Amino acid sequence: MDRAPNEIEALIAQLARLPGLGQRSARRAVLHLVQRQDQSLRPLLAALERVAQSARSCAHCGNISTLEVCEICTDPRRATGEICVVEDVADLWAMERGAVFRGRYHVLGGTLSALDAVGPEDLRIPDLVERVRAEELREVILALPATVDGQTTAHYIADALDGLGVQVTALAQGVPIGGALDFLDDGTIGAALRARRAF
Repeated sequence: MDRAPNEIEALIAQLARLPGLGQRSARRAVLHLVQRQDQSLRPLLAALERVAQSARSCAHCGNISTLEVCEICTDPRRATGEICVVEDVADLWAMERGAVFRGRYHVLGGTLSALDAVGPEDLRIPDLVERVRAEELREVILALPATVDGQTTAHYIADALDGLGVQVTALAQGVPIGGALDFLDDGTIGAALRARRAF
């Protein structure tokens, strides 16, 4: 067998390792790229090279950017006095997709986890405390996962910010829009009941 099929198989194997892609999806993507090299493969290769050379974490919030400080942090319209704390960059991007939060962010880089030996010093919690002191924030919004580790992290952050004169809030948890009670887990139903409001 010549080298080309082995190299193509190696590319398929690399793509199959990406989140959301399995072996079959990767195979279809590689076939598309190889059959349309000028329209798809070469532009993708150039874009990957540019990103590999320029992508970095924002020195201020932890977002991924091609700049030292990302576009969100440098946008004066985002200086609302609110910071939304998220676990990782994917959560930041999800919040931005919703286009409802117009403040700034702080990416922790994970959550506290005794099982995985992740302590406060492994996350960007000290940076958050320093930002609260330096930026005179009004509110820190905790948009962390509704898991044991996420809630442990939220409580730790609330304690760390106690006495700094900033309001600490958390996203409401409960029934999603379009969600039927019969399909929800007990924890979600309980959270929705506790977070109920006047109708």
